[in-house]
Amino acid sequence: MTLFERASDSVSVYEVSLRDGLQNERATVPLRGKLRLIDALVQAGLRRIEITSFVSPKWIPQLADADEVAEHAKAPEGVTFSALCPNAKGLERARAAGIREIAVFISASETHNKKNVNKTVAETLAAFEETIGPARAAGLRVRGYVSTMWGCPYEGDVDPKQGLAVARKLLAMGCYQVSLSDTIGAGTPRQTERILEMALAEMSREQIAMHMHDTRGTALANVLVGLEMGVRDFDASVGGLGGCPYAPGAAGNLATEDLVYMLQGMGVKTGVDLERLWEAGKVAESIVGRALPGKVHQAGVRSLKA
Repeated sequence: MTLFERASDSVSVYEVSLRDGLQNERATVPLRGKLRLIDALVQAGLRRIEITSFVSPKWIPQLADADEVAEHAKAPEGVTFSALCPNAKGLERARAAGIREIAVFISASETHNKKNVNKTVAETLAAFEETIGPARAAGLRVRGYVSTMWGCPYEGDVDPKQGLAVARKLLAMGCYQVSLSDTIGAGTPRQTERILEMALAEMSREQIAMHMHDTRGTALANVLVGLEMGVRDFDASVGGLGGCPYAPGAAGNLATEDLVYMLQGMGVKTGVDLERLWEAGKVAESIVGRALPGKVHQAGVRSLKA
């Protein structure tokens, strides 16, 4: 059976531009601009949108208005607005703002984790006892990120076993899904195949998502490998917006338009209106005040109608 025959079902796109995208911008986007982008993404058909992060403004000043964003952004029926919550205080803020799904993050690499949250991996997992369990008890769903699975900006190659051990613990603690992340965009297809083989040997495909950065132009190639191996959940950021403040050289995320264009061209259902998504990318570009790198964002979507 070919890839195209296997891929004829549907994929869930998890949009991260409002959080993973805007956190790496030099300038802070005003609340009104963020709400414009959220509305444009919803109108495009995206159903899972990470709208902010309840992190200390000291560390991520671009997301200092998390409470206001969550208060003003009301998810329509069938749409989930989630937020990153690094600790118990973040969870408290998220609950007060009415967020029904949170995400937690941790690195496969000790050095990156220390740079990111000033804790060891073990200390971070211990701290999650005050976040994941209480969130679940309050009726919230919890998603986990495991960063630097494909490589670390400080340590270089990372043994996938390290990251998968962390992923198993997140699932055991109550996360419904773990997003395996190529934080610096270093991954190549055979490496991706090895990582996913190991992951799928002990986790179901529904428990795995892929979060690929396109720093070296290989994000879509890695997604194709994941698609062929059964992964159906992919993170992306409209226009290719974003990066990681604690991963030097980590350029933008996989552009949502590029992901959706490829999937729809293969007959894979996403539920996303590509033309409206392209328009949402223009909104993103206008609120950040710079050109965005996504290929479809730049070229347009006319070829699909030819």
